[in-house]
Amino acid sequence: MSGVDGVLFDIEGVIVLSWDPVPGAADVLAELRDRGLARAFLTNTTSRTRAEIANRLTELGMPVDETEIVTAASLTAEYLRQTYPGRRCWVLNHGDVDADLAGITRNDDDPEVVVLGGAGPEFTHRALSRVAELMLDGVPVVAMHRGGSWQASDGLRLDTGTYLAGLEELSGRSVVAVGKPSMQGFLEAAELMGTEADRVVVVGDDLGAEVIPGQRLGMTGVLVRTGKFRQSVLDLAVERPDHVVDSIADLPALLDRL
Repeated sequence: MSGVDGVLFDIEGVIVLSWDPVPGAADVLAELRDRGLARAFLTNTTSRTRAEIANRLTELGMPVDETEIVTAASLTAEYLRQTYPGRRCWVLNHGDVDADLAGITRNDDDPEVVVLGGAGPEFTHRALSRVAELMLDGVPVVAMHRGGSWQASDGLRLDTGTYLAGLEELSGRSVVAVGKPSMQGFLEAAELMGTEADRVVVVGDDLGAEVIPGQRLGMTGVLVRTGKFRQSVLDLAVERPDHVVDSIADLPALLDRL
């Protein structure tokens, strides 16, 4: 274990599925704590705040402190405070994460910045058309993440990343995406754990948004076959994960071999 100081987890699809625990997840998290390994959780979930996520995981028998969690919303708030201080923001998001957007000025009617969170019923044709029009008028758009999908209990759901390409093509402008697969969240999570990236194992169900970005920073990547994992995506991938396991329950055995 001398080469691993911490483990960075995605949440949805790795330790929970539609906010029900993945079998064995609670035991694995407890075992890592007993081994003295640092933990952090990096999620593109924008329907719950860090505090709500920590409370839900604790209710499921996986005690987690909100200080261990990095969300796309909290990363976006920091980006907005640094890049567009005091600007009026229209936040289009599925879920109430205002607590993680502290200090951000909100104005849906006359925005100076458009902020796109997680996709849901709010992403109507009319709303997205307005986003496109604002982009064409030069209003900057910031996305909390560029994730393409998420896994619900009854099937796959398209997420924000699937809309960004069309908006960018129409407007000729780029959208800054702050959460995964952007590197910033991975670096912040490593800092939370107090370890260097090359001594971190990153565990995710999304090869392109979680495992490969972590590996590019020097982390050891572990792809789990739960959540939105699709064998067809893995078969076609040019960049390969360092390791593939059936679920988080197999992680301790893998760590023993590293």
